[in-house]
Amino acid sequence: MHSIGNIEYEFISDGFTWNDGGGAFGLVPKIMWEKKFTPDEYNRIPFQMNCLLIKTDGKYILVDTGIGAKLTPKISKMYGVDRPHGGLVENLAKIGVQPQDIDIVINTHLHIDHCGGNTYLNESGKIVPTFPNAEYWIQRIEWSEACYPNERTRNTYYPENFMILSETGQLKLLFGDTHVASGVRTIITRGHTRSHQAVMLESEGEHGLYVSDMASFSHHFEHTAWVTAYDVEPLENIETKRRWQNWAVETGAIIMFIHDPHVMQARLHKDGKRFKLEPV
Repeated sequence: MHSIGNIEYEFISDGFTWNDGGGAFGLVPKIMWEKKFTPDEYNRIPFQMNCLLIKTDGKYILVDTGIGAKLTPKISKMYGVDRPHGGLVENLAKIGVQPQDIDIVINTHLHIDHCGGNTYLNESGKIVPTFPNAEYWIQRIEWSEACYPNERTRNTYYPENFMILSETGQLKLLFGDTHVASGVRTIITRGHTRSHQAVMLESEGEHGLYVSDMASFSHHFEHTAWVTAYDVEPLENIETKRRWQNWAVETGAIIMFIHDPHVMQARLHKDGKRFKLEPV
């Protein structure tokens, strides 16, 4: 596992999805973003699903759960799900961690590719929590907006990924920035959704930030103005990134990315007026 001070962490893959490159880069012209990613014949690019497993205070904390294994063939095809090396539960098992070992699940937000693995279909065809002993930590505003989506958001908020948690007593709603465990806390990073949250690691003078969809790819974190078409508040996201870009340069923090298939973690530097990431 990697470490930040006394905190251990590891990236656990739930595979890839393939999504339209225009959605990933919004108003950024294709002639610019295709220098970073070569799209396939359908103009799609790969989105890694790097969930984050944290070990601290003798607890296992899992941040985001990927798209999950209960998709219909239609939804799976729509998202272009590809798992050449297995899904989340299989990859946790490869490092000796079972679903019952997880103490806390933090959903940065409730879009399908970040919380689909919260639940699964058991042998009886019933939707049940994947992590039976875990509390699931979700921002209350995100919960509300997922429960009552609008015309734009309803195709990414799927009730089967989270509603059962309130029935099983495993749901914990958060009210803003929240202490999780020694050196671990959630930070509101508004923009992708109104209460999108990142997860900060701090120990022995070292810093890390799992940015999730504040910056889906490393390129989004380097380029302040680059935002996705999926951000519900793109201008808010720009201001959020500006704050955390400056923090990352000042602290030398390791920035961790969920969707980038090439760069999982990097440090940010400033070269004149430009930001530049150095992969770790």
